[in-house]
Amino acid sequence: MAQHEPIHRRKLYQEVLERLIARITAGEFGPDDQLPSERELMDSYGVGRPAVREALQQLERSGIVTITHGERARVVVPTPATLVAQIASGTRHLLSIQPDSLNHLKEARLFLEIGMAQLAAANADATALAQLQALVEAQRRAIDQPEEFLRCDMAFHRQIAAMSGNPIYPAIVEGMFGWLAEYYRSLVRAPGAEQLTLAEHDRIVAAVASHDPAKAAQAMSEHLTRANALYRHLTRHDENNERAGKDLE
Repeated sequence: MAQHEPIHRRKLYQEVLERLIARITAGEFGPDDQLPSERELMDSYGVGRPAVREALQQLERSGIVTITHGERARVVVPTPATLVAQIASGTRHLLSIQPDSLNHLKEARLFLEIGMAQLAAANADATALAQLQALVEAQRRAIDQPEEFLRCDMAFHRQIAAMSGNPIYPAIVEGMFGWLAEYYRSLVRAPGAEQLTLAEHDRIVAAVASHDPAKAAQAMSEHLTRANALYRHLTRHDENNERAGKDLE
């Protein structure tokens, strides 16, 4: 006799969630519309308040509605930024319990930013190029101001993403800065790395300005690959110093 998977009983909130999503998808509730009150939903679906509240909270976690205390849930239009932000806490948790995942994120960043640089080279106009160059100059002036140097560095990479022409990419870059915050901070502010970072940014700008996607990809690849190698060196240096300190105790 063939074996079959058992039928799992669904929780009430899942049924409520599914029906609400269907109604939103069908257009019954549009952007900025309020959903029915909790009491109305309870009466409509014949369920208790916990099932309704859990369904609404799931909608909020998915970025489909916003919930303000004392008001009914309101439908929102997810943006690239809000969609990326939804996975931020999960990514930080993953890094905290599986530190090896950092290498996967750095690999993903390398792949994505190389592609963004190629698109930027293909799509760049004079205004966008001028903004990119201005960011490098601002970073150069901030070479003795670590926090400002870091801010300019992030702005540089956001600008490359924006120049790709795809609105999802800037949101992804912003998300990666959040996920890789400590790694990125240690990297950009590494003593002696500032001049090298500026020289590499100059090469990226030149490649993008030449409208040569292959050249831009190579410049970005060399920049981020060097960055990853430097971070590995810094990590080993810190570990060696820590061991040496323990030996002196």
